[in-house]
Amino acid sequence: MSSGKLLRRLLELALEYRRPCLAVVVMQGMLVWLSLSTLGLTGLGIDYLQSCVLKNAEAPKWPFGWTPPESWAPMTVVTALSLAIFAVAVMTAGLKYLAAIASGALSQQILIRMRTEIYSKLQVLGFQFYDAGESSSIINRAAGDANNVRNFIDGVIIRLITVILTLTVYLVYMMRMHPLLTLACLATTPFLWAMAVVFSTVVQPAYRRASELGDVMIRTLVENLQGIQVVKAFARESEQAKKFEAANHDIRDLKNSIFFRLSTFQPAMGLLTQINMLVLIAYGGSLVVRGELALGAGLFVFANLLHEFANQVAHITNIANSIQSSLASAERVFEVLDQPVLITSPENPVALPVIRKAIEFDHVSFGYRPDQLVLKDISLRIECGECIGVTGPTGAGKSTLISLLKRFYDVSSGTLKFDGHDVRSLNLDDVRRSSGIVFQESFLFSNTIAANIAFGNPDADDEQIREAARLAAAHEFISELPLQYETIVGEHGSNLSGGQRQRLALARALLTSPSLLLLDDATAAVDPETEHEIRMALESTMRGRTCVVVSNRLSTLRQTDRIVVLNSGRIEAVGTHDELMESCDYYRALAKLQGAPTEPATKRRRLAVAS
Repeated sequence: MSSGKLLRRLLELALEYRRPCLAVVVMQGMLVWLSLSTLGLTGLGIDYLQSCVLKNAEAPKWPFGWTPPESWAPMTVVTALSLAIFAVAVMTAGLKYLAAIASGALSQQILIRMRTEIYSKLQVLGFQFYDAGESSSIINRAAGDANNVRNFIDGVIIRLITVILTLTVYLVYMMRMHPLLTLACLATTPFLWAMAVVFSTVVQPAYRRASELGDVMIRTLVENLQGIQVVKAFARESEQAKKFEAANHDIRDLKNSIFFRLSTFQPAMGLLTQINMLVLIAYGGSLVVRGELALGAGLFVFANLLHEFANQVAHITNIANSIQSSLASAERVFEVLDQPVLITSPENPVALPVIRKAIEFDHVSFGYRPDQLVLKDISLRIECGECIGVTGPTGAGKSTLISLLKRFYDVSSGTLKFDGHDVRSLNLDDVRRSSGIVFQESFLFSNTIAANIAFGNPDADDEQIREAARLAAAHEFISELPLQYETIVGEHGSNLSGGQRQRLALARALLTSPSLLLLDDATAAVDPETEHEIRMALESTMRGRTCVVVSNRLSTLRQTDRIVVLNSGRIEAVGTHDELMESCDYYRALAKLQGAPTEPATKRRRLAVAS
């Protein structure tokens, strides 16, 4: 996305918050007016004191045609001016406080909105996005990049408007005081603007690179935390620490290069502003000597205005810096927000909350990449209430088949039908809520056991949660915990065994009363005893329910009505256990590896009768 398009989108975002932005700008304008009032009163006090000390000094020009009463003593006048300056200072402090609160509230409002929009978009994006991206980059975009986009509103738009407003007011004020002196003192200003443009152009690529290096640093941290057991098992702590240190050093070196450019630019701007001050002393001083400019309300005020003018121009450096940081981050944020949502419900979906007839794969092919098909010409009909086992070598497409049934992805060709309807014509929520799923490695949230079981059905009452736990053979071990169902599950279920996590995942799937139950190698990572407990639980839960069970364990597959053998993305064979023992070489080899009899049951019975 070009910088111009990014700026337009950021400006459109700013326009949505024009009222609070305007309120902050108005307060900043009032602060400028109060600043001028303070300078004017101070300069007036200097001129009044000068008129008191020097008999031939010109009388000061009092504002608004007002003059102090002749009965007032000089100290009374000075006291009145001091009180006026103090009153302005109090108003300035109060207004700065209000402006800071308004600006902070606006910043947080925008930041929360950006993070919420990113998070909400992540919820609807398909798995294609997550397959192509990294979690560290996504985290960085939702955290750091969103904050930099927020900074465009208060750190660029509001500040830039404030700077322009301040410079305009100061320029008009100075021009009214003495036009030629103003032009002479501000002759270097065009060079300051040119330097700001050059600086902005130079640092823009560096900010993009800084975001990428931030992704690398976060990825290193996340991978280390998630793989801490592997790190410690191989005694690689010091190497991992060095890797993280190197990632931080890369960010430091890049930021140092940006700061080097910034520290070079700011002194150069400071030098030009000092030249302006020299012009003021030389030219303005001569005007004071000739009586063409007052010392207090003229030279003193002019000097302070020129100093403030230089400070405002110097802010342009920070604004340019913020613009490039915001542009680099905005590109990454909008990249997420602009991602197309590929898996959606149609405009007028067919309502199908429960599968009552059959599921049919009609010449289905699918690939995560168009040029690499994982499933090829799959045709399979699963009747309502039928339990289908799916087996095959690694990479055969077993889990992909489950993903299509959940509509995590859409088929590349062919049609997947639920009760005769193309799954793409159904409401997406109906498709996913009508089925329960248990993965090989089930994820649990850092919440109570009850909340984890009720995740898919948050309105379930305690008795329903307990019944689902009983069906999943989880109630017994939960009851032995000190807090039972209110026990907090550690991160990723760290305080539970693998079998316990799987039983909770099964209970979570069953609580939704799914018409379709999907088990993706749910017993592959548990010990034989736990597998037996889960298998016994499955026997009761699979009755009368359409089930698709992915597994390479014969003890699980033999519970199913039919078994589908996938190989290289194609259906190699379909049949019962005995039928596959007779007709499928892969299935016989799998049985042999697991110590099962390799002779079909019918042949074993004939041999037994003959003997």
